[in-house]
Amino acid sequence: MSRIDTSRPFLPVNIAVLTVSDTRDLSDDKSGDTLVERLTSDGHALAGRAIVRDDVRAIIDQLRQWIADPQVDVVISTGGTGLTGRDVTPEAFESLFEKTINGFGEMFRMLSYQKIGTSALQSRATGGLAGGTYLFALPGSPSACRDGWDLILKFQLDNRHRPCNLVELMPRLQER
Repeated sequence: MSRIDTSRPFLPVNIAVLTVSDTRDLSDDKSGDTLVERLTSDGHALAGRAIVRDDVRAIIDQLRQWIADPQVDVVISTGGTGLTGRDVTPEAFESLFEKTINGFGEMFRMLSYQKIGTSALQSRATGGLAGGTYLFALPGSPSACRDGWDLILKFQLDNRHRPCNLVELMPRLQER
């Protein structure tokens, strides 16, 4: 349910998009394109875009670059969240998490269940926090990217969303 307080000014967030794939490049990355189109049309800034192979080290290296970059607030990835041997995105992401946002994966699977039934259990979508940067991993289909953005992230990355949102927490993410 969306509850946007239009009396508040919108604050754009800097979002990097990561595609995890052994076969995609920018010319045929439909899932990455879907995320870029949605986040920019909703007023956010594309802070970076990359495609890396299904390899834990490659994923971690790219994530660390963006976590260290003060111009990146959020990373959203697509791909590599399944169950096959090459699907290692959750392992890479979770190795960097300082805090896990358990509800993200739970909510994604709940929403997916409404569309694809019990096949939703094969998704290992995950979310967390590392170095003051939000990290979210979505499955590698345009449909999953639309669902993840349109039904969850669009609202949680909008500072006007009520009763609360992830943007309001950003100034305090590195408190000790």
